[in-house]
Amino acid sequence: METSPELLREEILKLKKEKGALIMAHYYQRAEIQEIADFIGDSLALAQQAAATDAPVIVMCGVHFMGETAKILCPDKKVLIPDADAGCSLADSCDPEEFARFVAARPDHTVVSYVNTSAAVKAHTDIVVTSGNARKIIESLPEDEKIIFGPDRNLGDYINSVSGRQMLLWDGACHVHDRFSLEKIMEMKREHPQAKVLVHPECRRPLQLIADKVGSTAALLDFARTDNSPEYIVVTESGILIEMRKKCPEKIFLAAPAEDAGCQCNECEYMKLNTLSKLRDCLRDGKPEIKVDPEVAAKAVRPIERMLELSR
Repeated sequence: METSPELLREEILKLKKEKGALIMAHYYQRAEIQEIADFIGDSLALAQQAAATDAPVIVMCGVHFMGETAKILCPDKKVLIPDADAGCSLADSCDPEEFARFVAARPDHTVVSYVNTSAAVKAHTDIVVTSGNARKIIESLPEDEKIIFGPDRNLGDYINSVSGRQMLLWDGACHVHDRFSLEKIMEMKREHPQAKVLVHPECRRPLQLIADKVGSTAALLDFARTDNSPEYIVVTESGILIEMRKKCPEKIFLAAPAEDAGCQCNECEYMKLNTLSKLRDCLRDGKPEIKVDPEVAAKAVRPIERMLELSR
């Protein structure tokens, strides 16, 4: 017999207390995961919280690279993820060995990698960035500095366009953000002329060009909270609408559709792999546990710490 959500929540809270665990969740997680989490945030906020916590156990309700980042920053803590198959198409678009050869062929370049990468890719990186701090960090570097940016070509293209840089871009993309439909969003805009368009920089350039605001999930949330528009078309993974509606109940938030979607939504199936029952199981069983090779972690921690320093 399937356990009810209410009983699952009771079990999770009991196990969390027994284990001294901190439950962290990304904005793209299911509503029931966000509701029970101790902390909700984007990739930057999750990394900052992981670095600051004194909890002996971290449960990362997100995708695998987020768990790796937490483990790299907290090698003495146990880091769990509810579903070991919760991967990331963007991280998978950057093979560590291919990236290492790409970097080795350009020794005069500074290597900047998006946080949506494996620990092995971060180990070949000088500075890690998130969508929330990428522009600030890139603009902090000398204007004539040669830069490799990977793996997201859309985010890199956006940073080039707003900073005037000419970074060399790795050809990777997030399958969720890369499949939004410009045509369908323009149709929505005609039907909702008051609505402002909020776009994540992992989206393609045409979508960035029609945006009223381009920014990370946290930046889009902050914009919606402080802006006076009554309605928004949100062009990022639809999980963020949970927090937007919670913070701004008087406003209307519309999920932008994907090109091949039969519904008004665009979800990351990897983010949605984490469920209450899997969260209960991982707390109870202490697995799946995130492990990072110590040699890789020793190299990967430096660019992550540099990001955290530059983000203060």
